[in-house]
Amino acid sequence: MISPVLPLCCALCCSLIQFLEPACEEKPSRRVEPAESSDTLALSKVRNIPSSPRQEFPADWSIKTRVLFMSSQPFTWAEHLKAQEEAQGFAQHCRATETTLPQSVQEPQLCTELRCAFQQSLVYWLHPSLPWLPLFPRIGADRKIAGKACPWAQDEALQQVLRSDWSVSFTSLYNLLRARLCPYFYVCSPQFSVLFRAAGLAGSSVPTAAIAPTTRGLREAMRSEGIEFSLPLLEESRTRKQKNSEETPSDDDDDGSFSWLEEMGVQDEVKKPDTISIQLRKEKHEVQVDHRPESLVLVRGSNTFTLLNFLISCRSLVAVAGPQAGLPPTLLSPVAFRGGTMQTLKARSISGRARVQGGFEDVFSLEVLGPILPHALHALTLLLGPAQRGAFRALLSPHEPSAAFNTRAAPPQEAVHQDLSACGLHPKTLEQLSQCPTLGKSSIRLLEMKDYAYTWKA
Repeated sequence: MISPVLPLCCALCCSLIQFLEPACEEKPSRRVEPAESSDTLALSKVRNIPSSPRQEFPADWSIKTRVLFMSSQPFTWAEHLKAQEEAQGFAQHCRATETTLPQSVQEPQLCTELRCAFQQSLVYWLHPSLPWLPLFPRIGADRKIAGKACPWAQDEALQQVLRSDWSVSFTSLYNLLRARLCPYFYVCSPQFSVLFRAAGLAGSSVPTAAIAPTTRGLREAMRSEGIEFSLPLLEESRTRKQKNSEETPSDDDDDGSFSWLEEMGVQDEVKKPDTISIQLRKEKHEVQVDHRPESLVLVRGSNTFTLLNFLISCRSLVAVAGPQAGLPPTLLSPVAFRGGTMQTLKARSISGRARVQGGFEDVFSLEVLGPILPHALHALTLLLGPAQRGAFRALLSPHEPSAAFNTRAAPPQEAVHQDLSACGLHPKTLEQLSQCPTLGKSSIRLLEMKDYAYTWKA
């Protein structure tokens, strides 16, 4: 539910005003507080904005923990939803109802369709559901969970029940995905996360699964189970290095050729590396990327089913010690599944006044707290365009380990012909998520709409 509008302190207002200013415009001077806000610090990390606005922004497969929308127009239409509007929003989500709004909504606060669609866009599905525990993010969450009631921590029988129930939900999601009734879902464990995508998404004609971050031990375990996979970011880095130093021998040379020793006539006097040494040299770079974005593993096609069975029986998927001990991984999905619990993102509108030369001016923002899945971000932008008269800015806070999911998931020019019309996504959102990822291991941190066209920073 939306909380009441509260005035902000001047420091926050000044911070928001900085986001509202286009980079190319000069504004009157403002009073700046000595302490920088976390939003300002986050904004300083982003890269350059594309030179030309576009009608659509790239698909971003990272999970957002927070999005702050800002506009010169108020967000009062997102406040105090009526019981009927909230119920209608839930019903529209369950029935995958498509809402079509005009390009500009003249009276957003009076537009029932807009308010219902807003509630619809906040819905996601979660398993397990433990209201007293924060179940996302799971990587690095020990502090948040420490001290919470975990009755299963010392009860092996209860742990087995939780794990069995989780396996049923996980299998249900995968079956929905294979039937193209679920577009994608996430498996979030304390060590790594997995993104399963249906055939037809991310430019791939077959189902895919991306895992990040990974370790050599996990990859070796997958190989031993016969799971074929690639390390696209690592392979891309190797290809780039080879192109930059084609004539220079490097540590990556692993053909075992020592013909140059024979040419010098000293082949018998120099001890050649044994097979184990050559193998270690080949794996050196792979080991160095453990726990980093470059360790992302990509699984395609029928191997995703083998991965499903591997993860169900994988002991490292559940922590054996610490605050998360015995707690199954978190499942996040845009659609309902067996054992899933309906959840809603937290949203609140904020308004305030910031001091400018000669007076004050209004500042309006809408804060949404995650886990904000890719479809939810796009669905919200479809509403904010008409509601905010085609102009807003959004500061996005990604869950950093999930940024690597923006790596390309399919070979170039792979043909994609899959019917995903029944997967529960808005057609425009589906169209966006069907495109090949272009962000690499980065994610969008600032998104701006101006005159109904997008620019962004990553």
